[in-house]
Amino acid sequence: MRPCRVVLLALIASLAVTGCKRHNEGGGDDVEGDSGFEPDACEGLGCFIVDCANKGLPPTSLSGTVYAPNGTLPLYGVNVYVPIGTPGPLPAGAQCDQCANGLLGGAYTQTSTDEAGNFVLKDVPATNDVPVVIQVGKWRKQFKVSNIAACQDLPLPMNDTRLPKNKTEGDMPKIAIAVGGADALECLARKMGIDDSEFSISTGTGNIHMYDGNGATTFAANWPGGAGPFPATTTLWNDVNKLKEYDITFLSCEGAQNAGTKSQMAMNAMKAYADLGGRVFASHWHNIWLEGATNPAAPQAPAVWSGPDGVATWNNSSTTFGTPDTIDEVSNPKGKSFATWMLNVGASPAGMRDVVPMVQGKQTATGIIGNKAERWVYWLNGGVEYPQIFQFTTPLENPPANRCGKVVFSDMHVSGNSSSRAGTPFPGGCSPAPLSPQEKALAFIFFDISSCVGPLL
Repeated sequence: MRPCRVVLLALIASLAVTGCKRHNEGGGDDVEGDSGFEPDACEGLGCFIVDCANKGLPPTSLSGTVYAPNGTLPLYGVNVYVPIGTPGPLPAGAQCDQCANGLLGGAYTQTSTDEAGNFVLKDVPATNDVPVVIQVGKWRKQFKVSNIAACQDLPLPMNDTRLPKNKTEGDMPKIAIAVGGADALECLARKMGIDDSEFSISTGTGNIHMYDGNGATTFAANWPGGAGPFPATTTLWNDVNKLKEYDITFLSCEGAQNAGTKSQMAMNAMKAYADLGGRVFASHWHNIWLEGATNPAAPQAPAVWSGPDGVATWNNSSTTFGTPDTIDEVSNPKGKSFATWMLNVGASPAGMRDVVPMVQGKQTATGIIGNKAERWVYWLNGGVEYPQIFQFTTPLENPPANRCGKVVFSDMHVSGNSSSRAGTPFPGGCSPAPLSPQEKALAFIFFDISSCVGPLL
C-alpha cells in the first residue's frame, strides 16, 4: 500500500476520522512480507495525498477564482477546502460562529482566496470524485472533482467556484432586508446575482425576506419569489425570536431616525440578536440602533453601544458630499486587503490606492470611541477624518475571544444610482447600471459580514 500523509488543519470534535498511521519510519515504499515492518495503514482520501516534493514535482493542486453569485465579482477571504468527513447541514438561524470552531467536516487541506479572488489548493488527494467545499459564513457550495492527476494543477471552471445564486445550487444565508426610502440595499443584493426567486416575504420560500420601512412595499407583478405586501419592519425588530431566524439583517436608510417605529423593546431585541451571533448592517440614519434616538431626542437607546462609553460619537449632520472617501489601512486588520481588492475590481481608480469615489456621501458619525470598532473607510474634511464605515463584534462587553456577532455601520449610502419608493414595486427602482465604486465597497462587506468572528485557526 502506498505511503500517505494527512494534512489535518481543522477537526470537528465529534468527527471520529483517523488519517494515516505510519508504521514504516524507514522511508521509501511500504515493505511487505518478512521485512519486520507493517505496511502503512490509512483511511479514506488521505491515502491518495502524494508527496510530490519528494519526487521533485509540483504539488497536486486545484486552482480557480471564487466569484459572487453574479459570476463577475471576485471575492476575498473565501475558504476552499477538501473535507475529511461530510460537512453536514448548516444550522438554521443566527449562530455563534467563531473561526476557532474550525471548518465543518475537518480538512485534509485548506486555503482562502486572495485579493483577486484567486486560490491554489495544494496537496489535494490524487484520485476520483474528490469533494471540495467553497464557503464564507453560510454561503456554501459543495461539489466533486471527477478526476485529479497527481503532481499537477487542475484549474476549476467558474461555474464550480461561483457562490450559489439560489438554494438549488448550494447553501445561502437567510437574510432580512428592512426596505428604506433613502437607500436601496435590496438592489445591491440583486446586483450580486441572487436569483429573483430568493426574494420573498417572510412567509414565502425565498431566503431573502423583505420588510417595509418606508420604501418599496410590494413586488412587481408575477414575481418569481411570490406576491403579497411586505410586512412592517416592526414585526421584525420588535422580537428577538423573529430576528434570530435570520443570519443577517440589513437596515436600509429611511431618511430619518424615525424613532416612533424603534421602541426600547426593539433596541433591546436588536442588541440581543447581535450578541447571540446575528449580523447587522445599518445604513446612515439607522445610526439610531447605535446612538439611540437623538434626532429628535427620545429616551430609547441600546445598552453598551450608546452613550459616552459607547461605540462612536455623532453630530447627526445633514451633510451630503461628492468628494472621495478614503480606505483606512491602519485601523482595520483587513484594510490592506480591502484596498488591494478595490484596486483589482476597478472600484478605486488605477494608481489611486485607498480612494473610493462617492455619490451622495453622508455624514452623521464623528469618531470611534477608543478601540471599540474597526474603521474601514473615512471622509477627510477640514482636517477631520469622519468615519464612513466601521464594524465591531458583539457582545461588545465581552473579551474579543468570547464574541459571536457583527455590527457594521455605513454613513455611505450603498445604492446611489438606485431607489426604493412606496409607489414603485421592487425591483422597479433598481438601476441596471454596473456596480458603482461605492456598491463594490459595500459588496465586499456584504460577504465579509457573513464570515466567522475572529481568526481562522
